[in-house]
Amino acid sequence: MQHHHEKLFIEGPVGKLQAIYQTGEADKAAVVICHPHPQFGGTMRNKVVYWMARAFENLGHPILRFNFRGVEQSEGNWDEGLGEADDAATALDWMHEKHPEVPLWLAGFSFGCYAGLTAAHQDSRVKRMFAVAPAVNLWDFSFMRNETRPLKVIHGTIDELVPHEMVSAWVELLDSVEYHEIDGAGHFFPEHMEHLQLALTSTL
Repeated sequence: MQHHHEKLFIEGPVGKLQAIYQTGEADKAAVVICHPHPQFGGTMRNKVVYWMARAFENLGHPILRFNFRGVEQSEGNWDEGLGEADDAATALDWMHEKHPEVPLWLAGFSFGCYAGLTAAHQDSRVKRMFAVAPAVNLWDFSFMRNETRPLKVIHGTIDELVPHEMVSAWVELLDSVEYHEIDGAGHFFPEHMEHLQLALTSTL
């Protein structure tokens, strides 16, 4: 499969956002992927984000990864998650303009789940959501409680940053969730990248 990656900039709410776009097939849902916490070294080149992108790419989906404001070449500064959710909303807008005929999907890793799901929750064009190791211990995800669209949550049982039992408890409160626990996986899935990719793309 051809992996043609286009490096580009998107006009964001506070300046340009650096992005990598993969064209994909015309009839496949367009996926926006949000990276982990910028203040702890999170970028769109994060290994987990990269492998998430590859999993969707291998199925032919168009994909957009982008850097939140203030990360690498993206303009602006860290904004406590609020501005980052706006950045995610901008990325969804951009993807929709590029692929108006297909549904949007939103996938996030760790902090990226918070910013991404915040944007997706308010955007009816998003038909499916994916949360990998959602940082429910650091951010308030209660806005997802009345969400009825499909959400897939993937979490490692020995996550050293986000306690496994907190994610399990959060998932219990949700309506339309599909929960995948990956036994023995840590936050960055170092030994479990294939399990993560399988969990992401199974049942699609």
